[in-house]
Amino acid sequence: MMTAALEKTPRTLLVCDKSSFLNEKCRVSAQVEQHHFNYKASVLLPECSSAPSHLETVLSGFSSFYLIRRLPLYQLLDEHFLKTAVYQGSVYGLSYGCRLDEDNCVALLPHGGLVLSLDKDSFELLGLEGKRSQFSRRTSSRYVVCVNLTDSGMVPGGRGYQRLLTGLKSRVPLEMDFLLSHRPGGGSALQELLSRHEWTEHRPEVHRRTLTHLLCPTPESCDAHSFLDWLGAVDADVSCHNLSSDFLSTFVCPEPQMSLTQALNISITGFLSREDIHRLIQELRRYLELPRPVSWVALTVHGFTDSPVSWADTEHGVLQGGENFYSLLLFRDHTYRHHMAASAYDGCPA
Repeated sequence: MMTAALEKTPRTLLVCDKSSFLNEKCRVSAQVEQHHFNYKASVLLPECSSAPSHLETVLSGFSSFYLIRRLPLYQLLDEHFLKTAVYQGSVYGLSYGCRLDEDNCVALLPHGGLVLSLDKDSFELLGLEGKRSQFSRRTSSRYVVCVNLTDSGMVPGGRGYQRLLTGLKSRVPLEMDFLLSHRPGGGSALQELLSRHEWTEHRPEVHRRTLTHLLCPTPESCDAHSFLDWLGAVDADVSCHNLSSDFLSTFVCPEPQMSLTQALNISITGFLSREDIHRLIQELRRYLELPRPVSWVALTVHGFTDSPVSWADTEHGVLQGGENFYSLLLFRDHTYRHHMAASAYDGCPA
């Protein structure tokens, strides 16, 4: 018998935007900037078996990132690190291997914000102002603390700074694996911090998959939800050639549909920077300028499930789901369809 929790489908948020890159009010760049933490980008190139060299150059040129093992969180408040990295807006980071619904999780935002998603005991011991998480499954079981490290009240030596430093160093000495990356030109600012810890440098992984005889909905005629479902099925290698009697999947390609002779599915996974996503979008637009039998391409960018924030600085949760992603459907005439999604109870992307 199905339980009440399973019978109720969790609410989802999907914001759709249709416009043109030639429109002076085009908001794609601003919306990409709002999605701070990206772990996967998936590209679908219809009627294509291999990407052109200029696109391959971008794919292989995604920035590297660092994984620091057992980082004491208070070291993010190191005065040299603040001055050379945080105040310059050149660094951002995210706790790694932590479960947002159970563990203490932390995000360092590119603009200098520090977000701590804490269990009740850690929050009370830390003694800082915060708010109850809107995703608490139990009353007052989880809290969120947001600190602007660039605020005048957080200057090293000041009362606010000392209170936070003492809390993270003595009362709640949080230590966790931490992903850290920097904007172009900001790598030198991380060296002193890295020198104190065990760390490894990683490059995003690129995987390519050629698909043949792929059933595809007509993007101009298909509704947003159905097209996104189809994109997800393609990326997850779920067949659309199913029957209602099939046990594993009854998903079929939405109507109206066409058949693609071939298609190239490319996925890039890692700690992906927004600058690299911007470059990828520009190269996909350039790709569409070449003579092609199909006049569109698709890009989907997924955020980390266990990130304390999703869109901009809004709180993210995994009470039911945990997804936060956006998808761009690009057309040859410079128009686009932009779909921005968030999980149940997340702040609405704008």
